[in-house]
Amino acid sequence: MPCNNHAQPRCFISACFFVLIAVTCADETLAAEPFRIRVVDDENGWPVPLVEFRTTHDVRFVSDNAGVIAVDLPEVMNVETWFHVEGHGYSVKADAFGYRGVRITPRPGESNTVKVHRELPARRLGRITGGGLFAESQKLGEHAGWTEQGIFGCDSVQNASHNGRMFWIWGDTTLPNYPLGRFHSIGATSHLQPLKSFEPPAALRYSYFTDAKQVPRNLAKLPGDGPTWLSGLVSLPDSHGTQRLGATYSKIKPPLEEYERGLCVWNEEAAEFQKHLVIWEKSDAAPKPPSSPVGHAVFRTDENGQKSVLFGDPFPTLQCDATFEAWSDPKSWKALVPQESVPAVDSGVSVKPHRGGVAWNEFRKKWVTVFTQMYGKSSALGEIWYAEADSPTGPWQNAIHVVTHNKYTFYNPSLHPEFTPADSPILLFEATYTKTFSSTTAPTPRHNYNQVLYRLDLDELADRLPSP
Repeated sequence: MPCNNHAQPRCFISACFFVLIAVTCADETLAAEPFRIRVVDDENGWPVPLVEFRTTHDVRFVSDNAGVIAVDLPEVMNVETWFHVEGHGYSVKADAFGYRGVRITPRPGESNTVKVHRELPARRLGRITGGGLFAESQKLGEHAGWTEQGIFGCDSVQNASHNGRMFWIWGDTTLPNYPLGRFHSIGATSHLQPLKSFEPPAALRYSYFTDAKQVPRNLAKLPGDGPTWLSGLVSLPDSHGTQRLGATYSKIKPPLEEYERGLCVWNEEAAEFQKHLVIWEKSDAAPKPPSSPVGHAVFRTDENGQKSVLFGDPFPTLQCDATFEAWSDPKSWKALVPQESVPAVDSGVSVKPHRGGVAWNEFRKKWVTVFTQMYGKSSALGEIWYAEADSPTGPWQNAIHVVTHNKYTFYNPSLHPEFTPADSPILLFEATYTKTFSSTTAPTPRHNYNQVLYRLDLDELADRLPSP
């Protein structure tokens, strides 16, 4: 019945009330709380980062450092949904058609735990650089205390213990504000043992060297065109007993051509690296650089108590006395010939190393190495191997496949023996996770071009290795 003139105000108010309720209900539907997926290791219940869940219409979710995914798609809420699962070494069982995934019905505010099986010895602890380490968790109100540090991605890491702190250097760096970021090495310091726990989620906090806007800044903008890359970072005492931090620099021009190499030294007051010595400039007479202190530095004391430092990537290619003066003098350098391949422990197949590092391991009473395989099966540069030797110069033997990345690159591994107690069976290492040099065309959101940390439990490998 139509309202009469006297009832019009009441009808108008009633209509507005019902419209308000409808709008409010619509807003509540659109703002529904996400559905939580927790991805855990079926062996120990630890969260597993970097596991991708993909719908049948190709929407991708990736678990954060806490193993959490926040599903917020309106079209899948309260709908039975298939998620393909890709875990880079963690998997779920295949169904009758060969699909590996799970079927879940997401409901606002609810949770589901998905167990994945670890296929290789190393355990993934999480991403330790870049933005959004706990982004999925924070959508659900978890890990609210974690704050961002101003970068989205960074290339290969260098470390050195220097004046009671761990010194960190990274290569080309991605920033939020423009596609071109930092290209002259950024850096930071941390505690010598920066991890409170060796279980996930990894939450490594750095003290970056920053500019006036508190953004990590270039530390090695040396003269010459193109980026400045640093390698062979090392802290050595000079003749006065002062620790000096140095590195080998490379100047690069497009596409990836090195045209100058030399030594640079950290200026403590200016907080920057400065040119110290030019080793090589590209020319027709000298098309390739000589043997130089590149890669990762490792110290060794011989039977006479003489301390030296070796540089290699992965295996040593140069040795000199462990003093700043010896490092500064190319005439004191001794070139070493690295081993070209390592036999696998189970099959004896030769594994050709790409990059990596070596370290003494007190638990195994052996020198150990972790390296990326050249031309691996799943990815050309995504497979990681572990091996042992009685000397840092080899012979390296008994290689074991410990990490895989499906059609993705994981290059330039760096060992962190100093993060754990000296006699611990736990060996930590990181490398750069990137689609570069892989067949992948779609980069993994947030994770691409960043450092991912792994844990290898050497006591669990004992049955496959000779007794030390």
